[in-house]
Amino acid sequence: MLPIKKESFQKPVQSIGLFGYGTVGKAVYGIIQNTPGLQASIEKIGIKDPGKKRNINEGLFTAHAGEILNNPCIHTIVELIDDADVAYQIVKDALWQGKAVVTANKKMIAAHFDELWRLQKHTGTPLLYEGACCASIPIIRNLEEYYDTDALSKIRGIINGSTNFILSRMQDDALPFTEALLQAQQLGFAETNALLDIDGHDAANKLSILLAHAFGCVIKPESLLYAGISKLHGDDVKYANQRKQKIKLVAQAQKLKNGKLAAFVLPQFIEAADELADIHNEFNGLITESHYTDKHFFKGKGAGALPTAAAVLSDIAALRYGYKYEYKKISTQNSIQLSNDYYIKVYVSADAFSKIKSHAFEYIDESQSQYGYCAVTGVILAQKLWEDTWWRQPGVSLVTCTDPITPDADYKKISRRSLELAGIT
Repeated sequence: MLPIKKESFQKPVQSIGLFGYGTVGKAVYGIIQNTPGLQASIEKIGIKDPGKKRNINEGLFTAHAGEILNNPCIHTIVELIDDADVAYQIVKDALWQGKAVVTANKKMIAAHFDELWRLQKHTGTPLLYEGACCASIPIIRNLEEYYDTDALSKIRGIINGSTNFILSRMQDDALPFTEALLQAQQLGFAETNALLDIDGHDAANKLSILLAHAFGCVIKPESLLYAGISKLHGDDVKYANQRKQKIKLVAQAQKLKNGKLAAFVLPQFIEAADELADIHNEFNGLITESHYTDKHFFKGKGAGALPTAAAVLSDIAALRYGYKYEYKKISTQNSIQLSNDYYIKVYVSADAFSKIKSHAFEYIDESQSQYGYCAVTGVILAQKLWEDTWWRQPGVSLVTCTDPITPDADYKKISRRSLELAGIT
């Protein structure tokens, strides 16, 4: 038997310039310092406030981006700052200079996706951002690699850990919304600006990124139909509990029969048997459906410093082996178009019946009214929700029903109208 020759070659230490020393930045720095096996070294850290006292060597810090970007010894940039506009400039400059970039800034990626993937293609320099979507869940790499040849038909999941934590506390502990939000902020699960989470902006940013990798559909987040959980109230939770259901903020995208793509982020009633019903607190969960493999279910922590830092470090490690996104679904497939031309079944509640625009519905299945609370369940064209604002006004909340996309709405509408004309209903 021939002896196995051990490889003596050792790759050089990865020289990193880090932008941002907040919650995630500190976690990334700490793990790199305590894990020599990563063979990575942070040479300089870009910060906004040089006067702020920090617990590590002050010589590592700089308030001048050029000191990092123009340093020929730094080959990898890790961007972890809050300001999406500044982050975009840093990432763009780094890619032009041939420096690989890792970021977790979903707002920046979502706002500039088209420019950034074209810039990567032009420069040949990789930009990785696994931590931007579902923190500890390696979903982007799976969408890029595993589903390269197996065409996806649907993705659906909980992709914002902060809102899932809040809803868990409201439903499991009967906490009011404001108290549940405060807990999320105290534990570091909510964004600095809570509105990014609770109004659905964060989840919309993430879904727009996932659409590109899952379906090759490149859009701006504002093109999506989306809302958060800030309008939900106790009566909605009671209604769900009575039906033995949960309310989750769900991001969903699926191919329609006409070949176009329906996509939205909205609160949704979840049956007990649904995999998403067991996703609690800051966890994320995502279900993919494809032609050959049917369903896959991904679960992992979706908020917090360490889960996001773990995703960032995974990207840093992948760069050592020359990994980059190939964007095959964007580059080689016929472009799939986003459409709001589909029907969706929703539950709308309000503190006054006059706030519910009943005539906007194709048909209404159920209506109820009690003192200080009224609600309807019915089917509405998604385009009407995207255009109208009545369901976004104070005192009104909207939750999609289980399996919300309703393909046979036209048939039901015609059938009901026929019965009405015949005097049967």
